[in-house]
Amino acid sequence: MGFPSVLTMAHRLAAERIRPGDAAIDATVGNGVDTAFLAQAVGPKGVVYGFDIQQAALDAARARVASAAPETRLELFLASHHRMAELLPAKLAGQVSAVMFNLGYLPGAEDARSIVTRPETTLAALDASLTFLRPGGVLTVVVYTGHEGGREEGEAVDEWARSLPADAGQAVLYRMIQRPHAPYLIAVERK
Repeated sequence: MGFPSVLTMAHRLAAERIRPGDAAIDATVGNGVDTAFLAQAVGPKGVVYGFDIQQAALDAARARVASAAPETRLELFLASHHRMAELLPAKLAGQVSAVMFNLGYLPGAEDARSIVTRPETTLAALDASLTFLRPGGVLTVVVYTGHEGGREEGEAVDEWARSLPADAGQAVLYRMIQRPHAPYLIAVERK
């Protein structure tokens, strides 16, 4: 049977906290897998906001959501996740049930490994995410370290989670310890 993958675990943690009609954020849209999951979870009365710096990612997400949850409101931004606080409505502060990140690059893209997430923008986006999460909401970060800069970004995210004040949130790590280079999950529940 085996343990759930890090993506499956991220979805489980988010699903436990999302209610129909909620708002959710996909901070790194990629191929739209998390976007579609969030759209199904919040349902037709909910809304999913998504960020990516590649139009191909937004197009893929839009197509996935159209197939999986066509009635869910979807608002996508061709922008880096670090601009979240600037671009999202201020009224969302403290109202979002889940924020999901998949760090790294857009799988299948022509120039996939040349366009990657970076620690400086990711850390700013993680900080912004906490301001949008409601108490009990969850932030999930799937960290990939197998590309150039991935290990350094992972270390920065690990340090961010370790140094998170306890009154801001509780952080957990889900990792296959016998596979040190495999993707892993950091999740934070907002206090």
